[in-house]
Amino acid sequence: MKKILPSILSADFSNLGKEIIEMENIGVDMFHIDVMDGHFVPNISFAFPIISSIRKITNKIFDVHLMIDNPENYVERICDSGADMISFHIESTNHADRVIQLIKNKGKKVGIAINPQTSVDSIIYLLSTVDYVLVMSVNPGFGGQKFISYVLDKINILDSIRKEKKYNFLIEVDGGINIETSKICRDKGADLLVCGSFLFASDDKKNTYKELLK
Repeated sequence: MKKILPSILSADFSNLGKEIIEMENIGVDMFHIDVMDGHFVPNISFAFPIISSIRKITNKIFDVHLMIDNPENYVERICDSGADMISFHIESTNHADRVIQLIKNKGKKVGIAINPQTSVDSIIYLLSTVDYVLVMSVNPGFGGQKFISYVLDKINILDSIRKEKKYNFLIEVDGGINIETSKICRDKGADLLVCGSFLFASDDKKNTYKELLK
């Protein structure tokens, strides 16, 4: 699977519906939505009403990335708001297995996310239970940051574990994705790439999208 997921965080909020439709028209079939609480990361973004609102204008897949403390208190409402895939950070909860089960009970895909400095070892026992692993390649909270190259080792490690154990989880990478880094990440084993400012700021989004998929 090779997918580029536009990050809604980088869209023009005053024309959000228009931006989503434009992305659909260039071939996008998945959108990445960041939910931030101002505690786990130093920023605040989309919550339930926004997800519910944009759910009405598209039937494309919503990949919701929870950058919030205590996700077990909110995942069910996120599922009900229109999310199809939900990832949460291993650093944000002491109850990862509970969060996974809450999401699965809602019939949604579940992902586990790790910050740049977090070791793959911290999620090793969860890999057989999740649908995808989200590797942060920038420090979470803001768009437009530079790709952190040492995360490539983690992508490679995850891909090796997946092959060795015959697991089915996908590898998603979020942060600093452009033409160059997208190719490098795929070469290491990534399947899903989140692209924000690089895609939304492009003067030719359709061509940029195609280049990112190569």
